[in-house]
Amino acid sequence: MKDISKNFVRHITIDEAVAGQRVDNFLRKYLKGVPSSHIYRIVRGGEVRINGARIQPSTHLMLGDIVRIPPLRLPARLDNDTGKPSAMKLSVLRKAAALPVVFEDAHLLAIDKPAGLAAHGGSGISFGVIEQLRAQRPDLRFLELAHRLDRETSGVLLLAKKRSALTALHTIWREGDIEKHYDVLVRGAWRDAKRRVSVPLTRYLNAQGERRVRVDDDDGQSALTVFYRRQVWKRLSPSLSLLDAELRTGRTHQIRVHLTHLGFPLAGDTKYGDFAWNRELAAQGLNRMFLHARELSFEHPHSGEMLTITAELPITLSSFVAHLDECEEKEKR
Repeated sequence: MKDISKNFVRHITIDEAVAGQRVDNFLRKYLKGVPSSHIYRIVRGGEVRINGARIQPSTHLMLGDIVRIPPLRLPARLDNDTGKPSAMKLSVLRKAAALPVVFEDAHLLAIDKPAGLAAHGGSGISFGVIEQLRAQRPDLRFLELAHRLDRETSGVLLLAKKRSALTALHTIWREGDIEKHYDVLVRGAWRDAKRRVSVPLTRYLNAQGERRVRVDDDDGQSALTVFYRRQVWKRLSPSLSLLDAELRTGRTHQIRVHLTHLGFPLAGDTKYGDFAWNRELAAQGLNRMFLHARELSFEHPHSGEMLTITAELPITLSSFVAHLDECEEKEKR
């Protein structure tokens, strides 16, 4: 046995993506590769704590909780985010194409995450953004994700280079002191210049054990999205609309479920969208979900100045928009 995380204690702040989970289920996913017996042993032994207090494996996590995870003694061959990657994996990560940086200072790092790349490894994914950046930026003694984007979503992904910045960012997210704007393409002719959608959502597991979200007026959590009309292609069949989605709350899959609920499925959405339409879009060259995190605006956690970080629409999506413009022009003739 080798201590691959010597003197390394993690303090994880719980965000909306994992709030409500049992602590044992959270740890099994977070500590990928660690035997369940070991996880239960450190929980019952008081080594894992929430907000400084001892807990049980069945304790449910709440938004803003701080979970203490102790150093782990694991076989050196285990490769997970509690310790250092293997030499082979480290070499692969360092050789991977550099991720585009859209903002960086002494406290923050923001990248333009490509679609298809997970924010972090786990659930069958060997590595993600955080593992790649840690391998390619060994000069950074501290680097943690401030929030998450779905694997198929591109755009601004923010990381903290200092623990103080991470704590401040989690507070900003929790209190809603941040503007989040996404570019989305939907089926249908959107009529309203601005539309507020306040529809409660709840998470569940489908028959295959996969996480899904649905509208739940009785027991769902409040979820608010504001949509702004940017462009409509009325002459096409079916009509399409490009929208700016402002995310006022951060529920899992919120934009996608709200759009489907309204009858405007998101282009390329393989979980909640129109699958037959997705195949038609793929034949026209759109082979990904049209959901792009374009802009974040918030007060800098150190200076207090307002900061706006943007990521332009990737070429795959901007090219498809240009294709729609050409098709619309042909219909006018």
